[in-house]
Amino acid sequence: MPVRVRYFTDPACSASWAAEPALRKLMVEFGADLSFTYVMSGLTRQYEGDPSRHVTTWLDDARRSGMPLDPRPWLEAPIASSYPACMAVKAAQEQGTDAGERYLRALREGLLCRGRKLDTTEALVEEARPAGLDVQRFRIDLGSHAIVEAFGADLELWRALPQEARPTIQFGDGEPIFGPSRYEELREAAVGAGARPRGEGWPDPLRALSRFDRMATAEVQAVCDLPRPRAEAELWHLATDHRVIPVPVLTGTLWELA
Repeated sequence: MPVRVRYFTDPACSASWAAEPALRKLMVEFGADLSFTYVMSGLTRQYEGDPSRHVTTWLDDARRSGMPLDPRPWLEAPIASSYPACMAVKAAQEQGTDAGERYLRALREGLLCRGRKLDTTEALVEEARPAGLDVQRFRIDLGSHAIVEAFGADLELWRALPQEARPTIQFGDGEPIFGPSRYEELREAAVGAGARPRGEGWPDPLRALSRFDRMATAEVQAVCDLPRPRAEAELWHLATDHRVIPVPVLTGTLWELA
């Protein structure tokens, strides 16, 4: 039986974006032995104060993790709240765990890399189709009272924790791990909860991109277990051969299959 993993996060959380390399590496190393549940913790109901402080936070997370992002929307057209995006993820999860995961990733890229103002129904519905969702069903679910209740239940789980730091991850019934963590710490917690590595080795960049669709350089580095210079060299070599496409972001690059 797979180990249940509760992952407390928010689509607009730059610290969660910074944790994507470690999260995806867990998925590759442990495969089906880990079963993820994404709990929306809601950064804030209403953003207030000087938005430039978010720019500093985002840039600090980018520097620490190597994950690309673009914080300029905080100075130009910041989102009013992250709650609508959290409820949209709950609506996507109605179409299955994989659908919810794809949609959460689409919101992360939209908010943190593409400068999308994803805090209205129409903007959130627009992201559903490229994420492979049934758009009509998604729109209906997003407007339902059941989704408000599902998000409320997530907030109750989040507020019951003894500490508030995103992302927070809990393997089985083990102690939650709060905030940015080294991969080795997460791996140890997964093994301690009973998960077992697949033992199949690490994928090459093409196989990694085939699985995850779009990845940052730091994610390829983690998932393929490569030094940063080698990951970059292999990706640019593949781009020269027209096998992958670089997608520039202000502080780095995302990659997708050609």
